[in-house]
Amino acid sequence: MAVEINAGPGGRVRTERRGRVVVIGAGIAGLVAALRLAVSGLDVTLLERAASPGGKMRSVDVGGRAVEAGPTVFTMRWVFEEVFAQAGASLAERVALTPAGILARHAWSASERLDLFADIDASAAAIDAFAGIREADGYRRFCTRAAEVYRTLEDPFIRRERPSPIDLGRRVGLSGLGGLWRIQPFATLWGALGAYFRDPRLRQLFGRYATYCGSSPFEAPATLMLVAHVEQAGVWSIAGGLSGLAEAVAALAAERGAQVLYGTEARRIVVAGGRVAGVETASGERIPADAVVLNADISALAAGLFGQEARRAAEPVPPAERSLSAVTFCLAARAAGFPLAHHSVFFSGDYRAEFEAIRDGQLPPDPTVYVCAQDRADSGARREGPERLLCLVNAPARGERPLSREEIDTCETNMRDRLAACGLSLAAEPGAVTTTPAGFEALFPATGGALYGRASHGWTATFKRPGARTRLPGLYLAGGSVHPGPGVPMAAQSGRIAADCLLADLGRGPASTRPSAAAAMPGGTSMR
Repeated sequence: MAVEINAGPGGRVRTERRGRVVVIGAGIAGLVAALRLAVSGLDVTLLERAASPGGKMRSVDVGGRAVEAGPTVFTMRWVFEEVFAQAGASLAERVALTPAGILARHAWSASERLDLFADIDASAAAIDAFAGIREADGYRRFCTRAAEVYRTLEDPFIRRERPSPIDLGRRVGLSGLGGLWRIQPFATLWGALGAYFRDPRLRQLFGRYATYCGSSPFEAPATLMLVAHVEQAGVWSIAGGLSGLAEAVAALAAERGAQVLYGTEARRIVVAGGRVAGVETASGERIPADAVVLNADISALAAGLFGQEARRAAEPVPPAERSLSAVTFCLAARAAGFPLAHHSVFFSGDYRAEFEAIRDGQLPPDPTVYVCAQDRADSGARREGPERLLCLVNAPARGERPLSREEIDTCETNMRDRLAACGLSLAAEPGAVTTTPAGFEALFPATGGALYGRASHGWTATFKRPGARTRLPGLYLAGGSVHPGPGVPMAAQSGRIAADCLLADLGRGPASTRPSAAAAMPGGTSMR
């Protein structure tokens, strides 16, 4: 499509052909890719089968209240600072952010509680009082190592296109190989934590970071300790929740020229002459395209849900290698007996047994429970009356077999028993919304309900995630199931990487897919 652009020398009007791109899926990766491509002058159409943007960043109605039903922790603010800045906008002006003083409140029983704070010294003092000076010293050493892991991987891995192990070694260079070895890529997270913590409760607390990637701490690599540094660098709450962040990115993409079509399902990626030629919708409309960015789980692509011609562009994730799913309960409830923070975690009595049950395809009889009290700030203060709560327990990704009513009821009973053991009781109002692995499978087909793509089990799992480019010319991948991995900021990064790869292949961007370097971001991380 030819379009007029500003007059050139001598007042002559020049024309330029704009590439036509269809982005499938308005999850955060698709939204970021659509925004980046629209800002670069491409003709962008974003298709989303739901009625609103966000994908997993969604809310549900509970008795007339919007309860966040997806991700609730916002970190790596610098990613979105850069996304908005590249589009000529300001994150702070578009989204109301409040820094968290308390990262999370943790409980093992009614008498065992520990808060982690944004301030390392405050956390060390709390750990000293909870478990002794030796554990507090271990915590400080752990923070130092987690920061080193993050610094080692941020530039060569998080910011760039998918590397192979050899590529990663080349990117860090000779000076970085020592750091790459020190991050213990071949050790498990659980095993590595033993070098810092003797108290099993603290190993359980910091081992939980593996679940941020949908993985077991007993099988995930030690490199996932970088999540601890990511949280330490800043956690924020967002007015309107993370679904509100998705809406802000969608609005900005539309302002910058992307056409966003909700209630429009992509049925097939059209292939002609050995490359992408467009997208066919469920209504039969065909949208021509020079390239397609697919923001969907790669399992859906490999299962042929976007057409038989495109399915060979991705390998399926075997059920045994899927990440965790969950059973979630979105409630309006009156809480009593425990001083909930915005983020609270109630740990099971036997962490290893919990993950062994999940590995065997069973719901754990004594689950760890995460509770997001969405009306509470650091102080724990809240308005009177029922409050909005998201309660989550980990579950196996076996969504092809729906849980029975009895199994769901048992899961809720076990959850309430764990909360009660820590002193918390909940009196729920009518209208609660429960989502099981089968429900997540319905929302995100062909995944079995897995929420994070492939589990990060073993050091090679990271390199099994596909990159943005595929074997099918013109098809690019984005989302939490591709590089650099799951989580809101990582998925957003995948959208940036996919857009930059596409632009480079069209001759519209630099050969390198690395985004421009950024200065220090308020509340974020300094980038070299």
